[in-house]
Amino acid sequence: MTANKTVLITGTSSGIGKAAVKLFQASGWNVVATMRTPEKETELQQLDRVLVTALDVTKQESIEEAIAKGVAKFGTIDVLINNAGFGMMGLIEASSEELMQRIFDVNVFGVVRTTKAILPHFRARGEGLIVNVSSMVGRACFPFQALYHATKHALEGFTEDSQYELNPLGIRVKLVEPGGVATDFLTSLEQTGDGGIADYKDSLEKYFLAVQAYAEKLSTPEQIAQVVFEAATDNSDQLRYWAGEDAKQLLAARKAMNDRDFYQMIAEQFGVQ
Repeated sequence: MTANKTVLITGTSSGIGKAAVKLFQASGWNVVATMRTPEKETELQQLDRVLVTALDVTKQESIEEAIAKGVAKFGTIDVLINNAGFGMMGLIEASSEELMQRIFDVNVFGVVRTTKAILPHFRARGEGLIVNVSSMVGRACFPFQALYHATKHALEGFTEDSQYELNPLGIRVKLVEPGGVATDFLTSLEQTGDGGIADYKDSLEKYFLAVQAYAEKLSTPEQIAQVVFEAATDNSDQLRYWAGEDAKQLLAARKAMNDRDFYQMIAEQFGVQ
């Protein structure tokens, strides 16, 4: 059994997850790189000490199999990084039941499932670390992403509360709160459309123009992965890590401002007054 530490990361087919795999591997870690379709992955398969395997956070059996394969390959798992998730934008009124259920199933219940599945292993070892990749919008909101933001608010609450159960057992939990990231995340956002409701048309058009302008503020996946790595390796009791200059600015403003002033600032920025 290797002396290297081992991390299991979900959602590693692209973006932050893939960048994190490369960073941990380059830093001497064993990595269980999980994704829904590992057969499509070629780059990570070539790396030493990286096990690429299937994990679908909506399927309990898939999660348990991935953990078992990681333990069989590397002897133990020291850190779980819950990174898998997807975003959506659009109208609450036009959101389908299927999409509402799916985004909570992946972004919230998926994290709960992987956490529950790893806990027996961590309890048996008397230690472990769970890093949940949240978002700056888990604490401060933009327009027209209510359901996505709700999932990240839920993840924040779940993680913060789980400290009380897990810390006494030697298991720590942490949150990384990235801002916007220059991946395919924005272009791959699920969109509800306008539902044919003309009342929202002007606000939506102004919002999409503002989102395009926001692209200049995006961090790279590698920059966010560095913060994830810091959270996993700094041996501190810090709970939250702001990742990206836009996240630092937004969350500092949210902390300093009252609800109404913050609302006015965001409404003006995104043209939805």
